[in-house]
Amino acid sequence: MSRLGKLPIELPQGVSAQLTDGVIVVKGPKGELKQALMSCVKVEITPEAIKVSVADPENKQDKSAWGLFRSLIRNMVVGVSQGFTKQLEVNGVGYKVAGGGKKLNFSLGYSHPIDFDMPEGVSCAVEGKIITLSGFDKQVVGETAARIRRLRPPEPYKGKGIKYVEEVLRRKAGKTAASK
Repeated sequence: MSRLGKLPIELPQGVSAQLTDGVIVVKGPKGELKQALMSCVKVEITPEAIKVSVADPENKQDKSAWGLFRSLIRNMVVGVSQGFTKQLEVNGVGYKVAGGGKKLNFSLGYSHPIDFDMPEGVSCAVEGKIITLSGFDKQVVGETAARIRRLRPPEPYKGKGIKYVEEVLRRKAGKTAASK
């Protein structure tokens, strides 16, 4: 039995869900999300909650799909009701970020500035050297944060680069001069 899979997903006020032709659609105040379901996953929708089950709970692949789709549906419900945020931090002498809304402009020590356009459904705000990404689709927000981090990943010696705010960098000691 999947411990996560058997937990019901509570539907907050203002969020509705419906199932049509193997696709679950969740609508809320922040937007609408869709997810195609596998044939082994069964979804039961009531006005208060969503219950996920599988056809064969003894099959290992069905059990893993059970927990996966329950988590995906829960992320959809949380996303359309509250939304998701990721924060990135730009560290380094001369490293800058400007912009907000749908476009960011980075100066990351390269010979040219980098313009970064936000995908649909993700907005950003810049406050000093902190970038806050927000949106209602967890996968898109996380992928956008990862793409921004890839522009200049943090290096282990001085910590220069773009990192997540909660990320802890493993620092290395630099070379030391031989003492006599």
